Amino acid sequence: MSDARAGRLAPARRRPPLARRPGTRYLARMAQPPLISLSDVRLSLGAKPLFEGVTLSLSKGERAALVGRNGAGKSTLMRIISEQMEADSGQVWRQPGTTYATVVQEPRFDGYATVLDYVSEGLEYTYMAEAELMEFGVDGAADPATLSGGQQRRVALARAFAAEPDVILLDEPTNHLDVPMIEYLEGRLKAFSGVVLVVSHDRRFLENISTNTLWLRQGLVLKSPDGYVKFDQWAEAIEVEEERQLKRVSTQLKAEQHWLSRGVTGRRKRNQGRLAKLHEMRATHGAMRAALNDRKNTAEFSAGVGDSMSKKVIEAKGLSKTFDTPNGPLVIARDLSLKILRGDRIGIIGPNGAGKTTLVRLLLGEIEPDEGSVRHAKTLDVTYLDQTRDTLDPKDTIWEALAPSGGDSLMVQGQQRHIAAYAKDFLFKPEQLRQPVGALSGGERNRLALAIGLAKPSTLLVMDEPTNDLDLQTLDLLEDMLLNYEGTLLLVSHDRAFLDSTVTSCLCPLGDGKWVQTAGGWTDAQDQLAHARDRETASNAGKAKAAEAPKAKPQTKLSFKDEHRQKEINALIPELQAEIAALEKALADADLYARDPKAFQAKSDRVGAARSELEAAELEWLEIEEKRETLAG
Repeated sequence: MSDARAGRLAPARRRPPLARRPGTRYLARMAQPPLISLSDVRLSLGAKPLFEGVTLSLSKGERAALVGRNGAGKSTLMRIISEQMEADSGQVWRQPGTTYATVVQEPRFDGYATVLDYVSEGLEYTYMAEAELMEFGVDGAADPATLSGGQQRRVALARAFAAEPDVILLDEPTNHLDVPMIEYLEGRLKAFSGVVLVVSHDRRFLENISTNTLWLRQGLVLKSPDGYVKFDQWAEAIEVEEERQLKRVSTQLKAEQHWLSRGVTGRRKRNQGRLAKLHEMRATHGAMRAALNDRKNTAEFSAGVGDSMSKKVIEAKGLSKTFDTPNGPLVIARDLSLKILRGDRIGIIGPNGAGKTTLVRLLLGEIEPDEGSVRHAKTLDVTYLDQTRDTLDPKDTIWEALAPSGGDSLMVQGQQRHIAAYAKDFLFKPEQLRQPVGALSGGERNRLALAIGLAKPSTLLVMDEPTNDLDLQTLDLLEDMLLNYEGTLLLVSHDRAFLDSTVTSCLCPLGDGKWVQTAGGWTDAQDQLAHARDRETASNAGKAKAAEAPKAKPQTKLSFKDEHRQKEINALIPELQAEIAALEKALADADLYARDPKAFQAKSDRVGAARSELEAAELEWLEIEEKRETLAG
């Protein structure tokens, strides 16, 4: 049975699709009996124990983030929960009738003629599948073989929701999805009333949807009552306590080893017991050290910087590019001018289909623009990590991929390193080096592509969706590497938290081939982008209004209003002059104040006002006359 068909799908219930929409109100979560309960589950793969005793339970309304390093067994645990795999021992209890839907990392569509066939498999009626495909924006009549990575993921999600299961298990559901679709998925999961168990590298996604966290480490599962937003504080508190216990055990172990070194006989019963306790303490000590090192057991990334004395790395002037498609012209860039300087960290963001990858290829000179030019620094050394990992040959072994020319070493940032030692930095064990690339998981392929790309010194590092399939600890280390990278970074990503941590500016599409550069990471870009779109809308409206308005003829003489006003002033000035003269004559009478103080005050006030009015009138007349002379000249 293929991964896509694995898991039990629920028959479609007779309920209108709108009853499940994200806006639906659900009853507040209350204490519920568990749908799933695992008790002391143990599993070994070959000689290696994977689960040492997993115990957990999940109830309706819980949305659990399952975290742990790559290889810890997260996907395997989900297969046990969904009855796709059996544990070696322990109990797995499921409430009778519980149904599951699983969204795997790489869904397989073999044997399905159309997308609708895939989504509607196992459903009593197809209207549920059609409704979900419409919600996720995919044509049901499409051939699955023609789907992009993002479309494949949306189809897999539509299949899961159409089945209306009690439990949804999601393995890296945000891979290849753009931010609007990720936010839509967040809303759907928050509205879901069953159990959600999700493995994801997208920290912002986990923070937004999870109600608790399951931490899989050293074959055990620790459960936090809080969502992933509090994971770091919770995990740190656990590790601090474990370090305290480790110190206590180390002190006791030293004392017991001192007792043993004294040659005390182990024949007597009490000494036999003490010797057994010593062996137990040694085992406990080793397990505790392994647990504390678990989060540190991640890839050691570093990127070399090639020599460059040029401050300007890339300069684009008037860049325009349009492609003809069956749906009409697709404008990637229109009159784009951009300077990328040494040390810039630019995130290129936007929905799928906005042309982010194509824009990068334009800036790198891999695609010729229709108009404009792109200039590069003379010493530009580019490392380009493509999201498709096309540089990897599935027939090659890991060893051959790292050293295609043969030998047992490779140059890493100008230094000779043994292949096994370098591969260990990226979590590949010596016994894996002869394994074919085609047999690697998505996360392992990603790490291998990073290992190959980061071995070369570069002045410009271009990364297209580098976070896909990486575990959270490896993401933290990749962030640290990028923060210490001294070259220039161009990063295409939908991972909001990763963008916030690594870039200092973002290049965002406004539509119709126009792009705007904003300061800060993804979160900062959202407010700035909203303002930029408002300005663009206002500017377009103003241009449209100006284009529609009839063009005025050049003015060569005064307007009727100015002509009329000047005639009024011509009549007003003599009147004011006469009034001022009469008032001044009256005020010259020395007996006026004694005879009539009120009349004296009134005339005095009025003469001041009249003089101000006369001055204003004369000034206005002069301004109109200057305008007349200007138009005549």
